[in-house]
Amino acid sequence: MGRRVAYWFTVIVLAALCVIALYFNFSQPASDDGSASLSLRFSWAGIPACASISPAFELGSMPAGTKRLSFMMTDLNMPTFHHGGSAIAYAGNVVSQGAIHYTGPCPPRGEHHNYRWTMQALDAAGNVLGTGSAEAVFPP
Repeated sequence: MGRRVAYWFTVIVLAALCVIALYFNFSQPASDDGSASLSLRFSWAGIPACASISPAFELGSMPAGTKRLSFMMTDLNMPTFHHGGSAIAYAGNVVSQGAIHYTGPCPPRGEHHNYRWTMQALDAAGNVLGTGSAEAVFPP
């Protein structure tokens, strides 16, 4: 009986530790190059099809020393199509609609495509301080 109790006690403790680790996210996310993981949010609401008007972005976890932001958009349904992107000066945690130069989303009529925006925070020398990405379906 003592072995059985010890077994179940161990199982319960390990399960509890897993739940705690997931809740607190002990493994701080970082990109492959060792830079910080940034949060990036956007919505396609109000963006017309086939227009090169970038959405507004909300940024989070921006590292100290960030001077520029580099944005790139990818159509996950057609990753070989180059939508491009651009770099802008970092002026706070909100990037205004239309601030990024790129080729806008234009899926075939009646289709929805998944798009990913990737952003890099750059220092004054152009070194990557952190990377973040966000995905959304267009049209919304």
